[in-house]
Amino acid sequence: MSLLVVGLSHRSAPVSVLERATLNADAQIKLLQDTVAAEPAAEATLLATCNRIELYADVDKFHAGVAELSTLLAQHSGVGLDELTPHLYVHYEDRAVHHLFSVACGLDSMVVGEGQILGQIKDALATAQEMHTAGRLLNDLLQQSLRVGKRAHSETGIDRAGQSLVTFGLQQLSAGTAVDVWAKGKKALVIGAGSMSSLAAATLARAGVSEIVIANRTPDRAERLAQILNENEGGDTDVLARAVPMDSVPVELTRADIAISCTGATGLVLTAESVAAAVEGRTGGSVATAEPAAKPAVRRAGPARTASSAVVGDHAQLAPTSVGTDEDCPLDLSAVQGTAGFSVLGEAAVAGMAAAELEQHAAWVDKGDVAARAPRGAAVLDPEADADAIAALVLAVATVGRVPERRRPEPVAEAPRPAPVLALLDLAMPRDIDAAVHRLLGVRLVDIESLAEASADAPMAADVDQVRRIVSDEVAAFSAAQRAAHITPTVVALRTMAADLVASEIARLDGRLPDLDDKERGEITQTVRRVVDKLLHAPTVRVKQLAAEPGGAGYADALRTLFDLDPETVASVSRAENNNENAKNRGRA
Repeated sequence: MSLLVVGLSHRSAPVSVLERATLNADAQIKLLQDTVAAEPAAEATLLATCNRIELYADVDKFHAGVAELSTLLAQHSGVGLDELTPHLYVHYEDRAVHHLFSVACGLDSMVVGEGQILGQIKDALATAQEMHTAGRLLNDLLQQSLRVGKRAHSETGIDRAGQSLVTFGLQQLSAGTAVDVWAKGKKALVIGAGSMSSLAAATLARAGVSEIVIANRTPDRAERLAQILNENEGGDTDVLARAVPMDSVPVELTRADIAISCTGATGLVLTAESVAAAVEGRTGGSVATAEPAAKPAVRRAGPARTASSAVVGDHAQLAPTSVGTDEDCPLDLSAVQGTAGFSVLGEAAVAGMAAAELEQHAAWVDKGDVAARAPRGAAVLDPEADADAIAALVLAVATVGRVPERRRPEPVAEAPRPAPVLALLDLAMPRDIDAAVHRLLGVRLVDIESLAEASADAPMAADVDQVRRIVSDEVAAFSAAQRAAHITPTVVALRTMAADLVASEIARLDGRLPDLDDKERGEITQTVRRVVDKLLHAPTVRVKQLAAEPGGAGYADALRTLFDLDPETVASVSRAENNNENAKNRGRA
């Protein structure tokens, strides 16, 4: 049997796929049960977090195992196998061990070095033990991964590089300001009362917020979390915490400065409409959706201005991009969409256009209703002047073949937005908060997707290299121990066979020498046993050493062949050891 992991994470799949592949608690249990019921797998465990879903199994066939685990992930997640497959990764044997140890140390986390993953691995192990889907291999593997993760955090400074996803999200919301300065005195709303929400509440309390409101579908859990926060009053935090039912969220949102949501809901908890209603009147005006196409005045590069620009003082206000609304325009709008200062009527649009295309564009402009496309409040554009300007450019084409590229305009200044009055952090997968909230004025939203983008550029601590060395050493030690353990049933079977031979020969001796007294019989028995033990000691010790080395798995087969051991005897020893291990694990669970 060999270790196999099939999974997807923020490193292999976009958030949209991860969001759809999320498994609720019932689906996770059913997936574990179906995995161990499948033919290639003997044991299984599932590591499911907000940014990864990984299925670990002990399989007897690699290709059959990959196919079966991939199919089960697709079936239980509801994402088609064809769509899921490009985002899946597969690790086998030592590479699978290396992957899990790296995950446990926080090296594979969205925020490198974060320690919350250790609690999630512990939960995965507890679930597998409770469901009796983890045997000796996975119990040893996950328990060792926890020890490796703790070693990495205690022996290195990886904590300086890492932080919880909550802390990283709050840093993104504070936009460069120290979190404790930014959060001090603010009112916070935490939606959910699970492990991530509890961490969020504790982090906010330490950051100095004045009030934390906990909303959860199960009131008891919200009350318990609020009580824990209140009991710490006068300690390292000084915060007022209270619990409310979920239907109070809209009201509490109108009072909150910060809201963090992490629930197991399958649909949206906060829609764009509910957030807009919560901040209505708090921004000093209407909470309208910000229009990205509406550009502020911008200084044009170069002295020339075309008639496609309405001049206002020393700046020229460009006509807005209207992709998808100007019919029959010969210009390939998609090719220039997003260009700074882009206008379907201006010279930026026609720079580099061939003569024939330019003439078609001139005719379209001449027939078009330019006034309808002008920005509100700007001077009405003159289609004839615009056509004349383009006609002049056509003449230049006769000489150079194409319209010369114009100098790139200065970057368009961002339209001023009011300072956010509500900061939202969505740590749920699938998302709790409507992504359309990004466009609301007075609101700042940070979610898993934006955290993934921000973390891609985050610097890594120098201690990461030291953690990688720890992982490599621990993988080698674990693999050696597993290979050595693999030969143990064969060694036990060999010693059992030797003991049976000794007992048989002593019994035969008793039949031939019935007059031996007990002292003499005991001395002969001890002598025979010592001879057998000494003969077996060196080869059994040496074979364990050899089996622990890479490629040492064949020594067990050689030992069975040389001593003609019954394969069923070896298998029975393995089953007995596994049963004892499972019994111990059930006791711990």
